[in-house]
Amino acid sequence: MSVTSIRARVEHWLSDRPDDCVLRWLLRVMIAATVTVLVLDYAQLQARVEEQASLPAPTAAPDIGRTITEVLPSIRRDDKRGVPQRGDERLRAAMSLDLVGDGRLIAVGTIRPGTAKTFAAEIAKRGGYVKTVVLHSPGGSVGDALEMGRLIRQKNFSTEVENGGYCASSCPLVFAGGLERRAGDSAAIGVHQVTTFAINGVAPTADKGMDSVQRVAAECQKYLLDMGIDPLVWVHAMETPKDELFYFKPDELMRLKLATGKADASKAGPAPASASAKS
Repeated sequence: MSVTSIRARVEHWLSDRPDDCVLRWLLRVMIAATVTVLVLDYAQLQARVEEQASLPAPTAAPDIGRTITEVLPSIRRDDKRGVPQRGDERLRAAMSLDLVGDGRLIAVGTIRPGTAKTFAAEIAKRGGYVKTVVLHSPGGSVGDALEMGRLIRQKNFSTEVENGGYCASSCPLVFAGGLERRAGDSAAIGVHQVTTFAINGVAPTADKGMDSVQRVAAECQKYLLDMGIDPLVWVHAMETPKDELFYFKPDELMRLKLATGKADASKAGPAPASASAKS
């Protein structure tokens, strides 16, 4: 059938009908067209949802404070306390927890996302025997460090960094949680700026990265104040580049209330790590 004949039939059909019939017919056509569009839009939306569901799940929200497993140099060029600990393989591994004599819980290694949960589980299991948490760590996840420090204060545990021990980056946040905080004269306790790291291989935008850093920096500062630590500790952190550390001298630790006393000089060097409990 030709286009001309079809057009003639439609014109004849319309001429035989009143205006209200024509309007009703046009309304039905419009409704049908609308329904068709909605069905197509829904189908496209459903396809996008299924496509998103098939993608790998993203990792947790970016934490602040990259995981550093190497001992960093001091921002003070004449300070060599961190150097002897270079190459300590225990610092690279996930933090291990080993309960030894005298109620000393030895915590050695990197604070990774989830370490706080492992630590809380260990405290729930054997916390009745714990008196002091002894730290030897390059730091790591700031969020986990804050959780660990709060739990330590809640349980009224002491914290300690022995002579020859290392506690850097986010580790001092855990140390600050101790009701009593003891540090050896040769202990290396240092802080630096917090920073964001990539998630799923993609670095955060400048705006989002800065916003995250500012929020976490404020949380860390409030935490230290809650723990009774001098705010100048955080000033030193913010003034120190992320690839260096501000190592506190023994008198500074006491003056800034980061430490409340000295570690037993007879307990030199970090105790051997154990694989009994790992994050």
